[in-house]
Amino acid sequence: MATRQQARMAVVSLLYAYDLGNGNTSEHSNEILEEKKIRNKQKDFALGLYEGVMEHIEEIDKAIVEHLKEWDFERLGAIERATLRLATYEILFGELDSAVVINEAVEITKSFGTEQSPKFINGVLDAIAKDHKAK
Repeated sequence: MATRQQARMAVVSLLYAYDLGNGNTSEHSNEILEEKKIRNKQKDFALGLYEGVMEHIEEIDKAIVEHLKEWDFERLGAIERATLRLATYEILFGELDSAVVINEAVEITKSFGTEQSPKFINGVLDAIAKDHKAK
């Protein structure tokens, strides 16, 4: 059985594919999750996250852009952008404590991103979480 972290990693993969111009990712999300052995409750969890991100993508991207310091959203790596989108969705719309969400995103980034990615992801998400908490 897949873990929630594996489900999140699969969602990052879906968002990565979407970001690279695969507009039909939503149509194939079930097959992609099945390939990654994300099934049952974890599949429902992953699809809920993916659909939530896609539903709120403009608001999520706006929050990310507001908290990028001296960095252009378009210059972000696709993996970093996908990870930020997922974690920002969970911070803004989810029920988990933001520290847990940030930790999960950092761990995912260690698997997929560059050596500098975890620190960058942590900083941006921490700023988003603090701003969201203040509202």
